[in-house]
Amino acid sequence: MARKPRPAALTAILALSLGTLSLTGCTSDDDQMAYQTDYANHQPLRVTGYPSVGSLRTVQQIVWHLADRDADSLAALHTEDDDAGSRARAWIKAYAKDAQGQVTADFEDEGSARQEVVLHFAESRRTQEITVRINNETWGVALHNPKPAPESP
Repeated sequence: MARKPRPAALTAILALSLGTLSLTGCTSDDDQMAYQTDYANHQPLRVTGYPSVGSLRTVQQIVWHLADRDADSLAALHTEDDDAGSRARAWIKAYAKDAQGQVTADFEDEGSARQEVVLHFAESRRTQEITVRINNETWGVALHNPKPAPESP
């Protein structure tokens, strides 16, 4: 009798396969390998709404960089002209621990060039609104001062 793959394993394989298919045309092989490695090394992001490939990838990277306390990589996603390093450090101080747990991202509206996203951190029951958008043909985030809010009942 053949052994059936576990549903979680099938989901992971499908997600990686779809990620490879949808992102191959817009990233280098090194970027794709780094993305797949990050995907495998972090808790899955729960998603509601309708993200685009770019907005989803950017939000995943934000959460992963927060969880890894990687201020430089987080700052590299910042789309504004102000000091990205200090803003990234403030975000890490506010959310690094929360990002290591379960996170849900609610993608609002359509995401062809800009999308509002609400991050829900399960452990602390806090939320944070962010705006991801295309800037110079790549997706990024406006890292405004973090304003953690309690989760609505």
